[in-house]
Amino acid sequence: MPYTLVPDDVSHDTVTALEQLLESARQGQTIGIIFGVMMKRRRFAVNCAGEARRDPSFARGMCCALDDELSTLVHQHAGPPTSF
Repeated sequence: MPYTLVPDDVSHDTVTALEQLLESARQGQTIGIIFGVMMKRRRFAVNCAGEARRDPSFARGMCCALDDELSTLVHQHAGPPTSF
């Protein structure tokens, strides 16, 4: 029987982050969550749970903070601005 190599498509840092969040929730430290999930083929899902669903104004503020973080990452990876 010939063996085939199976590509490792698992995002290990994603798994680690989710395990840490789960442990924090089990300990009662994480009481709500907002999330955006990237899936294969450019699909995604967004949702919220717990306190984030019960206090959507606070959750929206968290989304804005996340947007700021992502904006910083975009600008860091974009390289230095070009001058004319």
